[in-house]
Amino acid sequence: MRRESLAVSVPYGFRVGAWEVREPIGSGAFGSVYAARRRTDTTGTASSGTEGLGATGEDAPLPVHAALKFLPTGTRTPRQLRHLQELTRRELETYRRLKRPRLLRMYEALTVSAPESPELDGATVLVLERAEGSLDALLSRAPRPAAGPALLAQICEGLHQLHHAGWVHGDIKPGNVLLMADGTARLGDFNLAAELDGTHAYSPMFATSDYTPPELLWSQVTERGLQTRPSTDIWAFGVLAHLVLTDTMPLPGATRTARKETLLRYARGEEELRLSPELTGPWREIVTDCLARTHEERAAHGAASLLRRAERAAGTSRAPRLPRLRPRARPPARPRAGLAVTTAAAVLGAAAVLALRDPPPHTSAYGYERCPAGSACFFSERNGKGEMCSWVNDDMNWLAGEETCSWTGNRPVKSVFNNGRERKSDHALAYFWEPEWKPRRTDGDERIGCTNVNVQGNLAGFYAPLSHRWIPSCSTHQYAPPPRTATTATVAPTSTVPATATTTATTP
Repeated sequence: MRRESLAVSVPYGFRVGAWEVREPIGSGAFGSVYAARRRTDTTGTASSGTEGLGATGEDAPLPVHAALKFLPTGTRTPRQLRHLQELTRRELETYRRLKRPRLLRMYEALTVSAPESPELDGATVLVLERAEGSLDALLSRAPRPAAGPALLAQICEGLHQLHHAGWVHGDIKPGNVLLMADGTARLGDFNLAAELDGTHAYSPMFATSDYTPPELLWSQVTERGLQTRPSTDIWAFGVLAHLVLTDTMPLPGATRTARKETLLRYARGEEELRLSPELTGPWREIVTDCLARTHEERAAHGAASLLRRAERAAGTSRAPRLPRLRPRARPPARPRAGLAVTTAAAVLGAAAVLALRDPPPHTSAYGYERCPAGSACFFSERNGKGEMCSWVNDDMNWLAGEETCSWTGNRPVKSVFNNGRERKSDHALAYFWEPEWKPRRTDGDERIGCTNVNVQGNLAGFYAPLSHRWIPSCSTHQYAPPPRTATTATVAPTSTVPATATTTATTP
């Protein structure tokens, strides 16, 4: 790639903080990307000094190789730089807690201080995880790739992760889907990403017109930017899926201008959506929902529901529940006195089976049908209603583990369903007062709860567990956690199956 054709030309060997610039990787309207290598000596020279706008911290060590995206000078206001810094911080928090990250990691955001090089002085530099290529390059080599459905499911998972963290990507397209060395997909280029403020986010500029939903054709740019919503990304995903699976755009036209005219007619109701006949089955339904004419219609199909549908259509495994990413206030102190728990049986020093009152039948009058097969589900209201947290694995700390069930920090569990009928072993569900599977409380109460497979019902009294484990049966005494050594700070669950927890909204 010729350096003179790049949006930002950076000489080989230029130093930016801990990084030394190598060969160019690519360039676009909003910047140029270079390969980089981290140097052990970080003193730098006067011409390549940097002012840090973000830091990886101890939780995200810098790699040896990275990609540096140089944004042109004069294109970022102090507010936009703070935006990038906040995005970096939130991405790092996301990566600390995701088991399968689908977002390209951003390690730092830096500003070049090089007065003797006016073309670079003041440029913003994003230090990014190094990818092997892009979906755009893959499609140019192999239209309708065999891995297309699996890649789409991973892209949808990245959208789910980003939306769950409170952000809108704003520019989903093949060039912004990066392919890693293992062939998996990650979302990249968060130049237009915007944090949700209520129901909307505000992007600094327009995205690519081929992936822009109808309502943005008439949107006004305010002093805060272009108003967008998560349904913007849903539309773009529908366009992308149609392109990956059929090698055609869903709105016909030989040029981008012609396709925009088709979009205008579709938005006005003068033309119906005409998808490729090659798009069949579940994917046709998914794309149709993503390309609904109005925001309101698309909003009914959020990234979480699309992810489940895309994974079924692609035949891939179910994604884990996302952790809570937004700051959470410390939960109030848990009551220690006067906790009335009725037990059906009690065995001193071992387990007591918590009494389940009025076990209901499987009927829509209750909310237990929300509990996925193979899972343990706890509910904030009686009869399986209210908020639900479900797991397919042990969880040693509901409030501070990789999977969180935050509402149990200050509200009791009112009902439970052991829906572990698909488990090959350890069918019973034991749950504990304290984290790390501790049955004994400081006031001497040794009682814990246990529910056998396929049992559902309401818990008696005020019951507030903080951890659970799968065990062979409720009659066993094997409740205690494994022995801890003096050097072990925490106890890891014995199972290696990734935990999956889901939270659902209150049921009427």
